[in-house]
Amino acid sequence: MRRHPMPLEMIRNDITAMSVDAIVNAANSALQMGGGVCGAIFSAAGAGKMQAACDKIGRCNIGEAVLTEGYDLPSKYVIHTVGPVWRQGNQIQAKQLSDCYTHSLELAARNKCTSVAFPLISSGIYGYPKDQAIQIAVSAIGSYLLHHEMLVYLVVYDKSSFALSAKLFSAINKYIDDNYVEEAECI
Repeated sequence: MRRHPMPLEMIRNDITAMSVDAIVNAANSALQMGGGVCGAIFSAAGAGKMQAACDKIGRCNIGEAVLTEGYDLPSKYVIHTVGPVWRQGNQIQAKQLSDCYTHSLELAARNKCTSVAFPLISSGIYGYPKDQAIQIAVSAIGSYLLHHEMLVYLVVYDKSSFALSAKLFSAINKYIDDNYVEEAECI
């Protein structure tokens, strides 16, 4: 059996350098320039232009997503999504984090994007444990990609996150091979 590669790749890179249709910004609900990934995206896009576009939108609730132009970035669009702040973890936070990925992908598809790059949402100053954040990201993206065509990158910046994501991704690929490949062949 010849298997097509999964349209989800984990890479270690600077998300602002990604040449994709859309990159995703781990935003705050006020859509104001922040630190970390958010600050880097605003700076690379042109902070004044990006802030003006976000000010027109106003707000974004946790788990939701909004879209702006990419301005000076190599990507056409920036999708801003607001992840939950880690508070000992619960199913509501996990659902909100999953929704960030799903709603961002849906917004990308509505805007005819065929490639999207995500950071590891909520795993920076919002404190979500990286191992759990990676599991939620891969699960949400993988579920979406079972029914939609899109190339998705999960972009991690530091070595420890990349090593963790590579280990988890390998385990998830094995699980998919063991449990879903046969099911897909029967359809």
